[in-house]
Amino acid sequence: MNLVFDMNEKNSIDNFDDFLNQADFSLTKNLNADPQSTVDGNDHIPRQVYSGHYVPVTPTALTSPKYISHSGQFFKELGLSDKLIEDENFTQFFSGNHKVKTKDLNDFGWATGYALSIYGTEYNSQCPFRTGNGYGDGRAISIFEGVFKGQRWEMQLKGSGPTPYCRGGDGRAVLRSSIREFLAQELMHSLGVPTTRALTLFVSEKDMVKRPWYQNDSESFDPDIMVDNHIAIATRVAPSFLRIGQVELFARRVKNKSHDQSFNELKMIIEHLIDRNYKNEINKKKPFSEQVIELAYIYRKRLTSLVANWIRVGYCQGNFNSDNCALGGYTLDYGPFGFCELFDPHFQPWTGGGDHFSFFNQPLAAELNFKMLCSSLKLLVEKDKNLSNNLDEVSSGFSKCMEEEIQIMWSKKLGIKRYDENLIKKLFNLMIVTQVDFTKFFRKLSIIPNNVFDLKESFYKPCSRELETSWNIWLKSWKSSLDKSGDIKDISNSMLQINPKYTWREWLVVSAYEKAEKGDLSEFKELQNIFKDPYGDNSSELNKKYDRLRPYKYFNIGGISHYSCSS
Repeated sequence: MNLVFDMNEKNSIDNFDDFLNQADFSLTKNLNADPQSTVDGNDHIPRQVYSGHYVPVTPTALTSPKYISHSGQFFKELGLSDKLIEDENFTQFFSGNHKVKTKDLNDFGWATGYALSIYGTEYNSQCPFRTGNGYGDGRAISIFEGVFKGQRWEMQLKGSGPTPYCRGGDGRAVLRSSIREFLAQELMHSLGVPTTRALTLFVSEKDMVKRPWYQNDSESFDPDIMVDNHIAIATRVAPSFLRIGQVELFARRVKNKSHDQSFNELKMIIEHLIDRNYKNEINKKKPFSEQVIELAYIYRKRLTSLVANWIRVGYCQGNFNSDNCALGGYTLDYGPFGFCELFDPHFQPWTGGGDHFSFFNQPLAAELNFKMLCSSLKLLVEKDKNLSNNLDEVSSGFSKCMEEEIQIMWSKKLGIKRYDENLIKKLFNLMIVTQVDFTKFFRKLSIIPNNVFDLKESFYKPCSRELETSWNIWLKSWKSSLDKSGDIKDISNSMLQINPKYTWREWLVVSAYEKAEKGDLSEFKELQNIFKDPYGDNSSELNKKYDRLRPYKYFNIGGISHYSCSS
């Protein structure tokens, strides 16, 4: 591989041994392993897990791993040198070979169980045992936890083979989905949206799996063929991978009186959450029950801000269950996600998602997830009536907090000081009728256009005279709402920092991963560079390629306009 190294990397970590020296395993040290787990991590067959916070499990290595990419930006943030990619042990470790460790570290990785609720309703049916004891990380295995530049990070392999939670699956991910997740994390971070981070991406040159997918130009709603895919492992990184579904699992065990330690394990995971994600915001000297209330309050702020940011950039999670809702307040699990191109409040890219997880319904989905969390936390404070009431108030106040975040977001996108409901509703109606591109429209608006003519590059169809008149009336009303005390150039500059120029366009990503599957990484690398600065500008050639409307031939095409949750 040909890598260009930064000459300022002298003090960076550039070999695998020094990387391992950053290890600090708080989860496996402070929480309980499943008492029925194996001593060597050889635990790859679906089974019920009745207690414990994690299951020790070893990843399944790729055969003949081939380097695809790493995040140079994130490497720098961690203090890692790009030279690490040339260290064979580093490559082996992050392609699933856990045996290359040379330090006295864990002999295994770990997978965690969690519960599932969908739109506020508890489910066990996705568990093969119909008990909820077999649901969790089926193909994600954490292999490392360490402190880099004073910040704790957990590193997790996705597609690293089966765990006890695999529900009969093979535990693998394919290059297509791995490239999508890798790029999406890079883009979301650059957009200023809290997210898990991409570290590395490797593909096997030999191992293949079959997956259902779409034929070329297929208009089928569901996948219509089986496709051979090279398997891949992407490493995603976060301060923790704790999610609402995990807390929910322990709360269910308390309610069901599953075992003697159920209440203590619920308390332990909340203490661990606070230590991992809220250490600098919650005073650990306070009584634990008061910390619980503070946790709920701070997390409410993080979650409402996150969802408002999703809508700001056109992102739709697609499957926003409680198990996909990170307790750190960042985007987790890029499975059936998508970005809205043609503006539609009901945009939903996932064929199994339904309207309840669509673009503009994400605030309600977040609220119902949050209420499930509060219901679980209540078990820890219910003996104190005042604190229990406080938790109820935090829960019931979510919708108002969410509404405020959404209003602030729309005001910033429009460059206005105060939210104007009437102005916004008229805008949405015009956007729908005119069929505008969500990202291009707001970017064009950021230039503060004089009339509708300056917006037409963001329209998917010609504008009638009547519509042109309506747009010009709206523009006049909008411009009268701009801050009169501010310079128009300053307002425009602020809007340009809120409304990105480049976005995720599935039809371009498809082209990139299809070429990558044939060994051509040129478009993948090009997208990676574009996504480093989605608010900036590029050459006219790149602008022509990446800043344009979706061609009509890509509408209603399986794998582009809609797709299954195929891995």
